[in-house]
Amino acid sequence: MSEMIKLIKNRDLNKIKELLNENPKRINEEDENGVPMSFYIARTGDFEMLRFLIEYSFASFNIGDKNHRTCLHEAVMSGSLECVKYLVERVGMSPCDADKNLVTPYQLAHENGLAEIEAYFEEVTGAKYEDMYHNPIRRGFFADPSIVRVGSDYYMVNSSFIFFPCIPISHSTDLVHWEVIGHAITNPDWAHIDDLEGGRGYWAPDISYFNGKFYITATLRYNDDVDVKRRQIVVSSEKPEGPYSEPAFIEEDGIDPSIFTDKDNRRYMLLNRGARILELGEDCTKKISDAELLYYGTNKRAPEGPHLLYKDGYYYLFEAEGGTGLMHQVTVSRSKTLKGVYEPCPYNPIMTQRDYDAPITCCGHGKPVETQNGEWYMVYLCNRLLDGEYGILGRETCLDPVTWTADGWPIVNSLNGPSYLQKKPNLPAMDTEEKSRFDDFDGDKLKPDWIFPRTPEADGITVKDSKLIIKGSRCPLSSTSAKNITVRRQPDFNFDVVCKLDLGIKLDSEQNYGMTGYYDENTYFTYGIYKNGDGYALKLFEKIDEDEKYTCTVDITEVTDSLYLKISTEGLKRTFSYSHDGKTFTEVYAAENLYYLCSQAISKGKRFTGAMIGLYAYSGTESTIYPSFDSFEYSAK
Repeated sequence: MSEMIKLIKNRDLNKIKELLNENPKRINEEDENGVPMSFYIARTGDFEMLRFLIEYSFASFNIGDKNHRTCLHEAVMSGSLECVKYLVERVGMSPCDADKNLVTPYQLAHENGLAEIEAYFEEVTGAKYEDMYHNPIRRGFFADPSIVRVGSDYYMVNSSFIFFPCIPISHSTDLVHWEVIGHAITNPDWAHIDDLEGGRGYWAPDISYFNGKFYITATLRYNDDVDVKRRQIVVSSEKPEGPYSEPAFIEEDGIDPSIFTDKDNRRYMLLNRGARILELGEDCTKKISDAELLYYGTNKRAPEGPHLLYKDGYYYLFEAEGGTGLMHQVTVSRSKTLKGVYEPCPYNPIMTQRDYDAPITCCGHGKPVETQNGEWYMVYLCNRLLDGEYGILGRETCLDPVTWTADGWPIVNSLNGPSYLQKKPNLPAMDTEEKSRFDDFDGDKLKPDWIFPRTPEADGITVKDSKLIIKGSRCPLSSTSAKNITVRRQPDFNFDVVCKLDLGIKLDSEQNYGMTGYYDENTYFTYGIYKNGDGYALKLFEKIDEDEKYTCTVDITEVTDSLYLKISTEGLKRTFSYSHDGKTFTEVYAAENLYYLCSQAISKGKRFTGAMIGLYAYSGTESTIYPSFDSFEYSAK
């Protein structure tokens, strides 16, 4: 323990002053875990020592520890309301700033029963803790959001890439809690995604509403070995959940299309680069003019994702700029006429994350929506990087309030970047999402959270007698021809998943089935049941680009009717185990670093999605297997 830490813990302010008088820079020392001395002082709850630190030392207060915690987090845990108020009111710290786990000072006060501090934070924020929401609002792979309100209902679409059904449609009444109610393309013959490489497929959809119909447009991105690599599709339906019409193709190169209907009811499509505009027919199935550039953008790097909004005599043009990495941002410009000269907003970018080490980064690609109460919000994409490097969850969706300046410009969250804890919109509440997601496969079809890389076979997926039956694929998961892989998005860094599967299936030597952690055909693992003489073996297989390996093999000596497979996840670490009764589990292997389920793992193709967790079956080229799965339970930690 350093001399400074000892003096702080003893609350010997006079000695601390003497030490700093000799060497003022010592206040910026850190312990072996990177915790600055200011944090130790805040932890004591000693107001006089904290006041001296702030007003008379060289300590910096724009820094956090390695977990991105601030002095305010520490002061809250000291229980000192005096210290907390001083940091908020005199230093300007926010009770809604988050650490790497998205835990805020307000949350700490609430969860630790610090009633006085919680009441003070309620006064500061204007809302009880229960009336706040946490970003991201859509966790896991929900990239490139677009939103529309119809009456008091909100509908959002997100990119689906090569996953089927294509383009999820989510519904909400409060802008915070969402559920998938359908997809824009559910007919396999209309999907056009078979044989596409991971990361291709449907990019950056947009949803709009006009004359009693919902319209969804998106880019269909093909592989690079074809002449036409990008086509725009449009589908429509009178019901938000669908079914939607067969996709109409708009033959215009570019990405990120959106549909705008002008005051005279003429319909337009916008798409990149910058914001180009072309006119469509009334039903949006045909292009009736050439594309022309409205405005390239403020940042002028990778301008895309254009959306138009007409308000108070201005056409407001929102764009995503700066690339999809740490410099991602939302900018806005405006014009008095649709095709006039657009003036950039003096406050641009109106949404970005300037702190690259923050728990929510890469913020951009946003679209605003007005509530039925006249308030404004924006949905936009973001990323949470594990260890500041690995985007294992994929790009997610955030929500923040939009206010309009006196000179008529929209700004998001007062230009403070993404919020972590924010006051809920004044809207009717929806049921909150359960932390435990249990699926016993009741009914005759899968829940809409389940999706497939590319289209499954017609007889590939059956739900019957409370079991999911998967037809084994002829091709391995490493092939774009693999079929019937059944997965769902991973929304958390830390979680447990338990699957109950039936044994008793006759297997050939290469056949196997079980659980998979899937990113794309280049990077995944399978945790499956294999033949082992007259019994079975459990094997963990990992594919990391060209590297393929069986990491562990365990014989299942006790043969029963069913088996439980369990995967416990903590960040990049996954622990694999099994059980015969679902209660007592035997650990078989701990994989310390499954980095390859992240977008940043390898440089190959288009890695724009996120980690998935789910089920698979592999038949190979001989007889076909039809293993059944009794249940699947996902529990966040």
